[in-house]
Amino acid sequence: MLANSDGATAPLMPQRPGAARTAVASPSPAPADAADDRVPMAQKVGFGLGSFHDMWGHWLYQSLVFHVFNIGLGVAPQLISMAMGIKIFADAVSDALFGWISDNTRSRWGRRRPFILVGGILTGIGLPLLFAVGRGWSDTEYFIFLLVSTCLYAPVMSCFAMPWNSLGAELTPGYHERTRVMSIKNAIQKIPELGMFVAAQFTTLWFFHDASGKPDILLGAQVYTSILGGILVVLAIAIFSLTRERYYESFVAQSRQRVPFKDTLYRTLKNKPFRLMLGTMLTYNMATAMVGLLGYYATVYYVCGGNVVEATKWNSLMGVAGLVSGLAGIAFAGWVARRWGKRNALMTVLWLGIAAFIGDWFFYNPQLPWLQLFASGGVAFIGAGFWTIYGSAMADVIDHDELATGQRREGSFAACGSWISKCGLALGNSASGWVLAFTGFDAKLPVQGEEAIFLIRVCLSGIPIVGLLIALVVVSRYFLTEQRMHDIRAALEARRGTV
Repeated sequence: MLANSDGATAPLMPQRPGAARTAVASPSPAPADAADDRVPMAQKVGFGLGSFHDMWGHWLYQSLVFHVFNIGLGVAPQLISMAMGIKIFADAVSDALFGWISDNTRSRWGRRRPFILVGGILTGIGLPLLFAVGRGWSDTEYFIFLLVSTCLYAPVMSCFAMPWNSLGAELTPGYHERTRVMSIKNAIQKIPELGMFVAAQFTTLWFFHDASGKPDILLGAQVYTSILGGILVVLAIAIFSLTRERYYESFVAQSRQRVPFKDTLYRTLKNKPFRLMLGTMLTYNMATAMVGLLGYYATVYYVCGGNVVEATKWNSLMGVAGLVSGLAGIAFAGWVARRWGKRNALMTVLWLGIAAFIGDWFFYNPQLPWLQLFASGGVAFIGAGFWTIYGSAMADVIDHDELATGQRREGSFAACGSWISKCGLALGNSASGWVLAFTGFDAKLPVQGEEAIFLIRVCLSGIPIVGLLIALVVVSRYFLTEQRMHDIRAALEARRGTV
């Protein structure tokens, strides 16, 4: 029996043919990752291409929905927030289902890649349909469309996202190689992120202007998402072709064990380091989601005085600044993780995040509009670093769970993490519209009052700072150090062989 970090004991499981037959007697010095741990660059890139689906399938709509339905069509922000909140709860349910199905699938193509292919293609086809509305509808009709269309799209996106997220945790057993995999993925992710930043400007281009010279934002969004949807279909095929399932080919395919559906949530949440990572992510997500709208509205109505076309140009430039800063954030977080461990890397990133949100009070300035580039750059720097280390640490958590259970349950962890994350996002996004309403913002006014602008700026800086402080407290208790992970790996390989 071997004790895990929670104080529980894990029985050594029966060995399959070829497995090592000696248990680890005592902890050994933490070695560098072995050459066999390295993931070929083609596979890293193939996995990283999935970030196009993650960004455009999940977050592009979030970034455009208020621009199109509130600013373009005049729908009340509270109704949009309510629809988005309900949609995220539906998304969480479908994530749990596809995570469980993926864990239990056995096929000649593996347990992740078939879903990645089918889900990726359907994600691209469905994206432009989310804006297939008419003009002149009532708020109630727009609300019903928002609710129905997004809830139908949720399982399509889950079919791709859960197997894809699971695949990232099983590409390598190497402690540092996992950070490199996530670094490549997040570097590639900067490209679709830029596509999100330029989306609003695209919808206001001159050839979408109507006879009065006003931009037809809805038409621009329909054209833009049709282009991106076609790209996603092609990339789904590329991801399927380039990636491989290391654990499936070496270990999972021989296992007859099946993961019960109830374990997707209940047993997964019993894992202590997983709960600590979830708590960190949840507070980070909620704090940033609650003010996700406010940065754009501060640009439009404070810095640009209500000029939407001018604001979208700045939004695109902020996307470029975020691209550059995000790449720097990935490199910085990876360097800290290699030198001082993943927990310290996360804590460093969160402290820098607090400094970035304090800076937002000064960077949104009508007299010096170019300072906005530092606002978006700071948020991108800490966001890229946070998600790089978070993804790498989650792969370590799954090894910790395998030691206790004898199962590889990447899908269950991806689904449970997504369920908790999206419940937090649902609360944060639902609150965002109410936060905007609390400031006194009125979309029917071309210029907002001084009190509304002041409250937008206060909330934009203050809410995230409180959330990041809570996240710091939670992550300080995370205990899966590099040495501990090497000991866990040695015990796992003594039990079931290498992968």
